[in-house]
Amino acid sequence: MKREIRIWPDPMLRHVCEAVPLVTDEVRELLTDMAETMVVCGGAGLAAPQVGFALRLVTILVEKLDLQADKPITNKSYEVVKLVNPQIVERSAEMVEVEEGCLSLPGIREKTRRHARVRAVALDENGQRIEIDGDGMLAIALQHELEHLDGHVFVDQLSVLKRDVLARKFQKAKRLGMRYVVSNEPAPAN
Repeated sequence: MKREIRIWPDPMLRHVCEAVPLVTDEVRELLTDMAETMVVCGGAGLAAPQVGFALRLVTILVEKLDLQADKPITNKSYEVVKLVNPQIVERSAEMVEVEEGCLSLPGIREKTRRHARVRAVALDENGQRIEIDGDGMLAIALQHELEHLDGHVFVDQLSVLKRDVLARKFQKAKRLGMRYVVSNEPAPAN
């Protein structure tokens, strides 16, 4: 089931999320809903508070390369990684400037500074410990989504003036009814 995404400055986006004590069927169902919502809305990642749950859950879209010995990479596909209680355990000293967006701030892209590489540990949807080494967009997505779990939004990196302008814009848009229209109908076949 697709979930409605909370639009900034919704107070839920400022919650510090609670650890998930046990990966249950309900947790797996929420992760599946988050993955579906993220893909339908065109996101690269989604954190539980963005759909109204103060839990340490994240979904991230990652590139899956078809690597075959002695052959060029010919097929790129994507898969969703579902993370329970993720935490970054290592960050590179090297920083990169990227243009970043967020499903909770539709239509907004701003430059931010992020670590070029990170290592994260988490549980997968089956409760098994996993480790992820990320660079490029995966590193950016990991940092972005895990910040959501601590009540931070990427616009926190912007100047106070720019953040205030965006806050007024989104507050007005929300008063006028801005929200994601998320249908639970299946997507039409191509």
